[in-house]
Amino acid sequence: MHAKRCNDSLNIQQVDNNNNSNKPVKISKTKEEEEEEERGMQRYLFAVEYIGTRFSGSQKQTSNYRTVVGVLEEAFHKFIGRPVTVSCSSRTDAGVHALCNVCHVDIERISKRKPGEVLPAHEPEVVRKAVNHFLLKNEGDVMVTDVRCVPSDFHARFKAQERTYFYRLLSGPEPLSTFEKDRAWHVPEDLDFLAMQKACRVLIGCHDFSSFRAAGCQANSPIRTLDELNVSEVVSVPYFPSFTERGQAISSEQDQPKFSYSYVTEGLRTSGGNEFGQRKRHRCFVITARARSFLYHQVRLLVGVLKCVGTGDLTTNDVEGILNAKTITAASPMAPACGLYLGNVKYELP
Repeated sequence: MHAKRCNDSLNIQQVDNNNNSNKPVKISKTKEEEEEEERGMQRYLFAVEYIGTRFSGSQKQTSNYRTVVGVLEEAFHKFIGRPVTVSCSSRTDAGVHALCNVCHVDIERISKRKPGEVLPAHEPEVVRKAVNHFLLKNEGDVMVTDVRCVPSDFHARFKAQERTYFYRLLSGPEPLSTFEKDRAWHVPEDLDFLAMQKACRVLIGCHDFSSFRAAGCQANSPIRTLDELNVSEVVSVPYFPSFTERGQAISSEQDQPKFSYSYVTEGLRTSGGNEFGQRKRHRCFVITARARSFLYHQVRLLVGVLKCVGTGDLTTNDVEGILNAKTITAASPMAPACGLYLGNVKYELP
């Protein structure tokens, strides 16, 4: 499900130089001075994945809470021997995970043998391996997955063209597995997949999302374009086939495994729990939301409403009414942070 984008970006105000003739003229730096300032300084764009359970969000805070940026800056400091500032493309709350969040950092490589001597910039792969070395010594719940050199004016947040979030729900009466703890929202009730898909179509497009905007949101406008919102049923991970499934999946003639995604998905609804010690499996649903930018807690509020549609507590008409109400009090309770994953940040890279 996709939607046409409306113009929800910030307007850029142009300054009329003719009206500022009495202001002192700023003297531009010479080319030599600019080169001197930038010599040895390299901006790196890097992607990170992390489990958000033990983090108090991604952004640094004034108190001594553990944050993603704080851990990254500590690892870079140990790598180059000096403090650095890491800037993220997207902020994530405490407990929210990331398959791919993107950051940038400026590094000047100074010789350790000859202090003051500026050396050529590190290769991206060197940066990735070195920083991961120190990250693994700090809980190991965040990792740099990709690094590349970018121009000094390339900003991880402002250059981002699109962000994709995923939300995992596990449906079924069985208690949540230890392996899924803090990785998904457990909904004991059965979820109506088709009803949730129908409700998604109401929310896609350019709307005033005030009903899906939490208190404390700093955005200037509640207008956003939701380019994609859909629900998929997928195989819950980790997935291990049962003895019966393994036997059925192997062809007796060719003796080769023939695993089918549709077969496995159908098996999730019926199999498991027949053997001693084997759990009954949950149905796993993933809600995907894609847009250039989101309001504070917008995705979790959207998921909260869709879940209520799935359980039958709300109808598609109710969802339309919530959207048109333009007030947060009309929305269903917000989905917990544990099921939310920042999936991807899209750029037009130089």
